[in-house]
Amino acid sequence: MTTQTSTGPEPTAPAERIAQLRAEIDACDAEIIRQVQRRLEVSREIGQLRRAAGGTRLSLAREQAVLAAFSDALGPADGTTLGMMLLRRGRGAL
Repeated sequence: MTTQTSTGPEPTAPAERIAQLRAEIDACDAEIIRQVQRRLEVSREIGQLRRAAGGTRLSLAREQAVLAAFSDALGPADGTTLGMMLLRRGRGAL
């Protein structure tokens, strides 16, 4: 009779690993939401300060730089879409 000895931790069952990964995604999503909310607060404050100083509430050059950064990081389609969503939410409707 032969016995097998364990040489390490048992492999995680796929369902268990999926649950772990989904929990990680949920944590990432919560952090993304928190960061987006903070970004919107900061963006709105910038707009208020710009208007109080007699300027416009937005800077097209700054918006183009933001869109370029998102496009470079996430690709032109998704990056631009996400960047525009954030810009719109931060400055409000034009």
